[in-house]
Amino acid sequence: MKKTKPSLARTMVTSIRNRRWRPAEGIVKTQVDGALTVASYNVHKCVGTDGKFDPERIIDVIREIGPDVIALQEADQRFGERSGLLDLNRLRLETGLLPVPVLTGPKSHGWRGNVLLFREGIVRDVHQVALPGLEPRGALVAEIDIEGRAGLRVIAAHLGLLRWARRQQADVILDLLQNRAERATLLMGDFNEWRLGPGSALTRLEPVFGPLPPPVPSFPARMPVLSLDRIMANRSGLIADLTAHDTPLARLASDHLPLTARLDLSKVEE
Repeated sequence: MKKTKPSLARTMVTSIRNRRWRPAEGIVKTQVDGALTVASYNVHKCVGTDGKFDPERIIDVIREIGPDVIALQEADQRFGERSGLLDLNRLRLETGLLPVPVLTGPKSHGWRGNVLLFREGIVRDVHQVALPGLEPRGALVAEIDIEGRAGLRVIAAHLGLLRWARRQQADVILDLLQNRAERATLLMGDFNEWRLGPGSALTRLEPVFGPLPPPVPSFPARMPVLSLDRIMANRSGLIADLTAHDTPLARLASDHLPLTARLDLSKVEE
């Protein structure tokens, strides 16, 4: 039988069909002692699905999630001084989250729009990585020591719109890991990859991160059908739960829904 190549329309139809059978509460959560809540959220420069610029709604969504670690994409303006768009002081006061420090413009929150925030722990060995492609894409890498455990490496990334660029960007991330000590690593962000299976550029990550986790639709926010946002780990069982944060406010605040996961910290030291 002749195999059919995946198409955007076919992927969307399949996703809609699958959503019909999803429980109303979403994915059933597993209770894990000492778990850590992490999230990835493309905030779309704080412009919601109603076309309004409203950074306060983004902070409210983050407060709904209550993450210990969260990666934000498009948190800075794209051009000019790349000024940050959020009130980081309010975010700290209301959520306890602090940004991982980066070397960038004085008005920027993060690196090429990527901001990595954490609630507790010691951050070290921060790297800003420029990713290849026609667009100014990047990745932010940090080691975070949490609760006296071995360090958890977190990579926050925003991949490009073109498949050839995503393939090259995935290769850069793999090369980055090969030149560092092996340890529990979390990779999350907006990967802009709607394809599933062998056609996906993300399959290049499988030598380190294993088979791609089940896709969780997160885009567009009002009726999510595409799994553009991803959270993956290089330890089996490190991610205990993975789901989209689907609330009325999240459907309004950005064109992406946040993706959340619970981490089993007992797997960090394995």
